[in-house]
Amino acid sequence: MTQLKVVVTDFEYSDLRYEEEVFNSAGITLIPAQCRTEDELITVCKEADGLLSQYAQITRRVIESLPKCKVIGRYGVGVNTIDIEAATEKGICVVNVPDYCMDEVSDHALALILTLARKIVLLNNSVKKGIWDYKISKPIYRLRGKVLGLVGFGRIPRTLAQKAKSIGFNILVYDPYISPNDAEAYGAKLVSLDELMTQSDFISIHVPLNKETYHLIGPQELKLMKPTAFLINTARGPVIDEKALIEVLLEKRIAGAALDVTEVEPIQSDNPLLKMDNVIITPHVAWYSEEAEAELRTKAAQGIADVLLGYWPRYLVNKEVMSKINLKEKEN
Repeated sequence: MTQLKVVVTDFEYSDLRYEEEVFNSAGITLIPAQCRTEDELITVCKEADGLLSQYAQITRRVIESLPKCKVIGRYGVGVNTIDIEAATEKGICVVNVPDYCMDEVSDHALALILTLARKIVLLNNSVKKGIWDYKISKPIYRLRGKVLGLVGFGRIPRTLAQKAKSIGFNILVYDPYISPNDAEAYGAKLVSLDELMTQSDFISIHVPLNKETYHLIGPQELKLMKPTAFLINTARGPVIDEKALIEVLLEKRIAGAALDVTEVEPIQSDNPLLKMDNVIITPHVAWYSEEAEAELRTKAAQGIADVLLGYWPRYLVNKEVMSKINLKEKEN
């Protein structure tokens, strides 16, 4: 039997020990790479039975050049870097890891909310400059009874809702794919996007990036926000129209923002957001903890190994592919 091969197309980890453990136990050869272009991907991956990618763009052109590939996996929740339609047409499973960082991202979002509300960065920077004066933070408002609007209501925002409720937030939710009962189960109320933008004191973004959500939060939505409201994004940068966000911040039409993601990453040094005292920016780190990283890498590799060993993966993104291929259910 020919040895199965999986190419890790790109990675920023110091080693691949978690992936090696999974693939070695399955009798699969792991081939590490650092591909940056379509041509590099096509050359390196042409004999691969599976791909595991971090940031590499797995385009239609790349997919159509993979004669043996049965599965493409991604380190993470979002799969906007993979052409899902092209993979499905070719009978290739796409797998991700949708449940590895629910606590980490919800904790980070809540930390950003609290930091904005209590003006921690402003006060910290002032004290370090020799200014010992709480009055520079005025006004600060009590959080209990304030409204937190969640755009998207999957695993992470549901976890955040539970945490935010415990400190007194009222929760509004916008998500066209859930029912009012889904929101009510978490003590939240399902509303339209316009209603959420108008009524919320804090708005936290938790949707994947796709054609429907690109610039979902644009000039019209931002104009609906209260002048005292804050915008938080731990999802994907392009969900917010960054140019429009910069405009409302410069004009002081909203109170501030906290972004773990930006439209261009790393953020460009001339971006006006970097000079704003009411904006917090972290380097796409919300997903990270040592435990989350180990879980992510292990589960991503396991999903690929399952497909190559003839089993349906636990986290299949393109369920439409099930009509094209024949795999077995894996016994737990």
